[in-house]
Amino acid sequence: MKHTISVLVENKFGVLARISGLFSARGFNISSLAVGETEDPTVSRMTIVVQGDDKTLDQVKKQLNKLIDTIKVVDFKEGEFIDRELILVKVAVTAKNRKEVLEAIESIGAGIENAGSKSVSIAATGDHTKIKALLELLRPFGIMEVVRTGRIAMSTEDKGLKVEGKPEVNE
Repeated sequence: MKHTISVLVENKFGVLARISGLFSARGFNISSLAVGETEDPTVSRMTIVVQGDDKTLDQVKKQLNKLIDTIKVVDFKEGEFIDRELILVKVAVTAKNRKEVLEAIESIGAGIENAGSKSVSIAATGDHTKIKALLELLRPFGIMEVVRTGRIAMSTEDKGLKVEGKPEVNE
């Protein structure tokens, strides 16, 4: 079973290396990892997707909480978060199939980033299901290259994942 874990960490040199080292040292496989600065530049949010049972997940969370740079760890439960991924796909096109490729891209709500005589580069964002559907739709045309971000996720609850004692930012 895949688990999506959100981890707030201090935005310091070496934190990513320590966390990825924690996973590799214990034989945990990371399916997806995305890291970025939060609304507070001293804090980064890591979204980690890991495969394993509940016992494995509990061990991961305990190990993450032991790290000095970890501020907060949350295991997102199904239905309590939204997630997105960005994908760039380069697809082969010919004069004969160009129109069909463009219609396929439009049908899934993706955008054309670059169009050449032999290929089209596409960008799309969405959840795992949408990204998978896009790839399956484009596969028959000849996928030349794929670049994906890791999954990012946010709680749908009002409380969110905030740093204790830090004021909320309202814009």
